[in-house]
Amino acid sequence: MKKVFIGLTLLVALAMPFAAKAQMNPIITSMPSLSIAPDARAGGMGDVGVATAPDLNSQHWNPAKYAFMDSHGGITGNYTPWLRKIVSDIDLAYVAGYYTISEMAGTLSASFTYFSLGEVQLTDLNGTFLQYAHPNEWAIDLAYSRKLHEYVSMAVALRFMYSDLNNGANASTLGSAAELYPGMTAAADVALYYRQPIELGSGTSYFGLGLNISNLGGKISYDQKVTQSFIPANLRLGLSYEIPFDKYNSLTINADINKYLVPTRYNKFAVDGNGNALTGEALTNWYSELSSPRGWFMSFADAPGYYDDIKDKQISPAVEELQEIQFGVGAEYSYDKKFFARVGYSHESRWKGNRRYATVGAGFHLSIFSLDVAYVIATAASNPLDQTLRFTLGFDLAGIKDLVNNKK
Repeated sequence: MKKVFIGLTLLVALAMPFAAKAQMNPIITSMPSLSIAPDARAGGMGDVGVATAPDLNSQHWNPAKYAFMDSHGGITGNYTPWLRKIVSDIDLAYVAGYYTISEMAGTLSASFTYFSLGEVQLTDLNGTFLQYAHPNEWAIDLAYSRKLHEYVSMAVALRFMYSDLNNGANASTLGSAAELYPGMTAAADVALYYRQPIELGSGTSYFGLGLNISNLGGKISYDQKVTQSFIPANLRLGLSYEIPFDKYNSLTINADINKYLVPTRYNKFAVDGNGNALTGEALTNWYSELSSPRGWFMSFADAPGYYDDIKDKQISPAVEELQEIQFGVGAEYSYDKKFFARVGYSHESRWKGNRRYATVGAGFHLSIFSLDVAYVIATAASNPLDQTLRFTLGFDLAGIKDLVNNKK
């Protein structure tokens, strides 16, 4: 079982600054790669995207936005070399696309996420080399979105996810209890989007609101359901406001808040019959047996509180619960909807992971294709996310079709 726990926590631990305090009580999930911002546009604005203007990567942030796309279809590819300050072979690839059947019939969209953890040496507890493995995770989903009103749309998505932390190398010298198997499960998203044009003297402004409740599904097990782990169920809310200066220049301000619908491992409800906190194997068993729906609701009021040795005071459960809310803010300057400059900031409490960083980005869009890049600048000490790059290349299928027809 130690092998299972190490495999689950490694991905999260690598993304947290090394200066983390012992009192940290982060939200740890299986398949944390599903929580990584895959595209350069959102990545350049502090990882915000639930209420921003619709784009090709809306599948990750809010698939309901596809109902407001101007074109009838498009496809995009994204690539992120992950944690390059630590290792050189961890990568995230993300492909998404959509097709609008008609305004009345709605829009279909899909995406595929692949996260490679590079090459890993498998050893037994004595450090004896067993073999090399190439751990990976992937997920595929399909969504349907449709306008409910002139300014409102809704979407539902279904997702299948697969995680293989040792690349199928299940044999163990420690017996069957230590074997590690691929984990898989299914989940669903529910999303809403509101986008209203507002006429100003300088042009048309847009106000947007977004909601996405994602990854509502079963738990994942890596040992044939002896131990089960939560997937990153998530609640994201956001707003966006575009300000036109004139015919060509505009500025959009965006903000998101994000809350995992996952209970903390060190949980105030994890107590024995005498009210004493569970520890060790008893805590592991209690946490494993929690159902997904119970965990979703429990996540809003389960923080136990802690002692802050920096401020030398006790932190209440209510304050710790608020610290589980991550937020991001970002701005996007646009010239003629072709050239874009972006800046943003993402914040997470030091007690919940301490992932805090500024971001910058740029984009170049034409009628046929678009190119975006983003860069992370860590603001927390020893943050391995520092200098992370993201790249996005998108294609407008309607624009390509028009180009082909004109050549004929």
